[in-house]
Amino acid sequence: MSACSPSKRPVTMRRVCITLAILFGIVFVAATLPVVLPFRSAGFIGHLRILLYCLVFVFGLAWGALSLLAIPRSILYLLHLRWPEASIRNWIAGFAAFGLGCLPVALGVAGYITLRIPDMRPMIFIPPLTAEQHLLCDALKKDVKTLAGDIGRRNVSTRYEAVCATADTIERSLMKEGYHVRRQGYEINWLKGRPCYNLEVEIWGTEHPDEIVVIGAHYDSAEQTPGANDNASGVAALLALARAAAGAHPERTLRFVAFVNEEPPFFWTWSMGSLVYARQCRTRNERIVAMLCLETLGYYSDEPGSQRYPISLLGRIYPTTGNFVGFIGNIKSRSLVRSVAQSFRRAALCPSVAAFMPAWVTGVSWSDHWAFWHEGYPAILVTDTALFRYCWYHTPEDTPEKLNYDRLTLVVEGLKTVVADLAGINVGH
Repeated sequence: MSACSPSKRPVTMRRVCITLAILFGIVFVAATLPVVLPFRSAGFIGHLRILLYCLVFVFGLAWGALSLLAIPRSILYLLHLRWPEASIRNWIAGFAAFGLGCLPVALGVAGYITLRIPDMRPMIFIPPLTAEQHLLCDALKKDVKTLAGDIGRRNVSTRYEAVCATADTIERSLMKEGYHVRRQGYEINWLKGRPCYNLEVEIWGTEHPDEIVVIGAHYDSAEQTPGANDNASGVAALLALARAAAGAHPERTLRFVAFVNEEPPFFWTWSMGSLVYARQCRTRNERIVAMLCLETLGYYSDEPGSQRYPISLLGRIYPTTGNFVGFIGNIKSRSLVRSVAQSFRRAALCPSVAAFMPAWVTGVSWSDHWAFWHEGYPAILVTDTALFRYCWYHTPEDTPEKLNYDRLTLVVEGLKTVVADLAGINVGH
């Protein structure tokens, strides 16, 4: 048989196909395992995570190189097949090789579009505070100090009385603005006798009352921390936005909700306050069109290299100076991410970065917006990126004096525009 016999070609293509499939499997496993490993881990687990990321990079390059060879060979192979002379097995092998060859290109394009949203403006001039903004700054500072200073650690499993005091404080603050506060109470199976409460206020929509915009923040803290940034800063922002909206007449129904039990040991369990709330909304068939989760909003730095990312390669796309606020959503919430970022940037008060990514990327689903994703609602995280910038995250040193209240004020001012656009509040209000 001659060297150019057609019988040799199917074998070659099957080998290419098998090689690509093996590389695809390795890349998939190497990319998936780091997701389930703890991010803040040292020793063997930490080194294993780094090794797996290296495998993703190396095998990804090898896979891409072979794919470049496989695409033209697959096309030629398919063009030379003579049906029904060619067997179904050989035809499938060529088609599979062609598909695997195209896949890296498709993933690369999709990944770039997903991560790199147009109109990113991470570096802009940061203006000084006006007299009115100084008043807002003082209010934010007072609320953070009350929660993280006067009350301190707030976790149902260890300091239940502090959690109750926090809920009472938030309720009084909202009632002072004329709101009627509704408490959604529930108990945790292994903590009987300790009822927990989500706190909700609502402004009924004038034109589209069935369309609901939720602004939320959790008011508990991790067991060992007073939680100034995580998340007294988010609660302070929530209260400030609720005060600004008091007396407004939005087109859509607007809700401000303070959630309990976001932190461990309740995180990502049925006892998580925001999940209890979102599930009830779904049971009632409520139409939540947007949810903003206010999480760790108080720390900003102009030092180069102060911003880190769960995947180091993201530093090639996004800023490495931690002076911006982030708007982060999953793929299904990409439209909401774009609209919120555009509204915020219209005020042009402080730097911002927007992104929508797969929910499995480390940190992307680490707050109450995850509960709304779980129930199929569009939701985004508004954050200073927490542990990727703030070295006192979940430590006893997360205290009120660590925060930058001037920057937090500018973020809240920008969020006022966002809330007004989402809910349909007249600019004149």
